[in-house]
Amino acid sequence: MKALVIGSGGREHALVWKLHQEGYEVFCAPGNGGICQDATCYEAKSVDELLQLALKEKIDLTVVGPEAYLAQGVVDVFESHGLKIFGPNRKASQLECSKVYAKLLMDECGIPTARFRLFDDPVQAEKYVERCEFPIVIKADGLAQGKGSYVVMSREEAFNVIDSLMRKKIFGESGERIVVEEFLRGKEMSMMVLTDGKTYVPMMSAMDYKKIYDGDRGPNTGGMGSIAPAPHYSENLWRSVREEILDKLFPALEKRNVIYKGVLYLGLMITQDGPKVLEFNCRFGDPETQSILLLLESDLLEMLQAVVEGELERRKILWSKEKAVCVVLVSGGYPESYKTGFEIFGLNKVKDAIVFHAGTKKVDGKIVTSGGRVLNVCAKADTYAKARRRVYEEIEKIHFENMYYRKDIGLFIS
Repeated sequence: MKALVIGSGGREHALVWKLHQEGYEVFCAPGNGGICQDATCYEAKSVDELLQLALKEKIDLTVVGPEAYLAQGVVDVFESHGLKIFGPNRKASQLECSKVYAKLLMDECGIPTARFRLFDDPVQAEKYVERCEFPIVIKADGLAQGKGSYVVMSREEAFNVIDSLMRKKIFGESGERIVVEEFLRGKEMSMMVLTDGKTYVPMMSAMDYKKIYDGDRGPNTGGMGSIAPAPHYSENLWRSVREEILDKLFPALEKRNVIYKGVLYLGLMITQDGPKVLEFNCRFGDPETQSILLLLESDLLEMLQAVVEGELERRKILWSKEKAVCVVLVSGGYPESYKTGFEIFGLNKVKDAIVFHAGTKKVDGKIVTSGGRVLNVCAKADTYAKARRRVYEEIEKIHFENMYYRKDIGLFIS
């Protein structure tokens, strides 16, 4: 069996690592400095280049990592050529690609979410926030690499965010429309669900840490760490998510002639009134996947194949009862401006954790930084505290110039 993973981040390295562990022949495009140790990497980046690679190598199953490829219709193109590919098609991926689409759909079918207003005119948006009680949340409509959501504490800050998104267009067309919504209080949780269009099965729950600084302070990032399972997950909670969200969502999509196949990521806030949807993503979470896959005891490729072939109902997914912790090492200055090209030292000294590469590349035989989020250091143990201790002890062995990471991932969780 040959598997192709599309992408170049920590999530993709975790997928490659798991498939490689299972004994499959793994390819990745474009990959990174660490992925190439577990897979054959190609520089293919465009949808057409990826298609030609899959045809040339006779790939049995392709797994899509980043959401941008889903938005470009890579699933539609592969399927039109008779290739098996894991991920929702372009129409279904609107759940992530447009916050406006997702909020209107949730409103239409009664899925619990934050109260909201939509705007395509910055002046009207500013008039509305003048009357708001703070904090509020402002979100760009389109894709923004996990950085398009802002918790806003004042009117002045709201004006700045609206100006940045809608006039300065820091995320391009993604900010032409915005969502302004109420700030929900509670505990955040990430849940991913596999679905073949008929059956849906929950994966291990997780909790991620989005803010750059300890104590959940500072701007949002693509993710600074994760733990799995989420400490506040329960069977009763899953029952609420299934009945109040999923049992409403999938029939509503079907009415719109959308058959959703792949993984659906639910960003949830567990409020005093029950779980409410913060966002939908149409791909594996990053860095949640890095933690979750450490705990997966079933064969990953068989699971993904079952989704693509409509056989999910026949599969039982087995999980370890251990706990997993992932800490992300980033370039100093991230998520704003940062420098790259620094050699990474000490990777060969790490023995008691797994390091998934994100923003790295190989230059003259050396691994150097090439992005904002650089490495993911992950470990599992029978308690969060033990897994956390392993991760931070191994991080001490790694060094690159301007390296930064949060010190509180998994802290205060027994």
